[in-house]
Amino acid sequence: MMAHKTLTRRPQALRRTLAAILPGTLILLALAVASIGTVTRGAAHLMGQPAQEAFSGTWTAEVQRDKADGSLQFNFHRRTERGGMSMSGSTYSLNDFQGLTREQTLATVSTTVSFRLVREAGTIECQGSFHDGKGSGSWRMIPSQGFRGEMRSRGYDNLTDEQMFTAVMIDLTSKFVDDLKGAGFDRLSYEDVVKGRIFNVTPQFISEMKALGFDNLGLEELVKARIFKIDAEFVRQIQGMGFDEKSLEGLVKLRIFKVTPEFVREMKAANFDNLSTEELVKLRIFEITPAFVKSLNAEGLSQLSVEDAVKLKIHHVDDDFIRRARASGYTDLSVEQLVRLSIHGK
Repeated sequence: MMAHKTLTRRPQALRRTLAAILPGTLILLALAVASIGTVTRGAAHLMGQPAQEAFSGTWTAEVQRDKADGSLQFNFHRRTERGGMSMSGSTYSLNDFQGLTREQTLATVSTTVSFRLVREAGTIECQGSFHDGKGSGSWRMIPSQGFRGEMRSRGYDNLTDEQMFTAVMIDLTSKFVDDLKGAGFDRLSYEDVVKGRIFNVTPQFISEMKALGFDNLGLEELVKARIFKIDAEFVRQIQGMGFDEKSLEGLVKLRIFKVTPEFVREMKAANFDNLSTEELVKLRIFEITPAFVKSLNAEGLSQLSVEDAVKLKIHHVDDDFIRRARASGYTDLSVEQLVRLSIHGK
């Protein structure tokens, strides 16, 4: 009888014992798993391989219907570490994306899509849908550890996922870095390398600028030349106008203020001949057109200088003002007299 009681109590005691020790065991197991994860991340860091954190977000896209190649305005959205939103966008050729067709992007019904942007720096995988030229969905980036290694060997250590993401977007390659170094740019920061890639500062462009007489341009100056489209063709246009401009800043001014061969020819026809580049720029700044100069010529002001034209324009003296001045009895219609009349409201 005692033996039977003992046997019946044992299962109850066993259950009480398990209930007591099981929570503690589960906690120890959880701590062990966490410790293993920490050790793994630590080992990856020590081996020079950053832990693979999720780098992802959402995307939106729209077909550029006015372009025959079916290019897309593609925007990547993601949440930043501080909780804000970041957007990066650019125009991509449809051929840049593996697994995406023009038919899918222009589908008249919502069409599920799955495609990839594959670069040396890594791959961006996209899921989502397109309807009538517009699409949206989610993306995640898989950075290339091989590219990280190539960049490390060139002096760019420990690139972050943010930097890797930029490299994928702009298609930065190790060859591009080598090309810049071969052209004499071997001490650039990673940010400058990115800038050079964005504005397509290639060895060919650097050589072209050197051939034009611009031997010692820094990266910022080369980027400026790219931004304002200063190239061999533009320099030939300037030379065709009779100018031998040797200053990059001078060329930029001519480009900004649209001093074209047509403008120079029209000004010559308006008796403004042999003007310097600075004078032509000044005419553009004050919006002095060939038509304005010709109208002044027709009213007897035929020997105007650029400074005279600027004064008259600033003080709103035009052909109508000159005619009204004559009608009021003024006969000494020199530039200075006309300016005084305008100042005094006569």
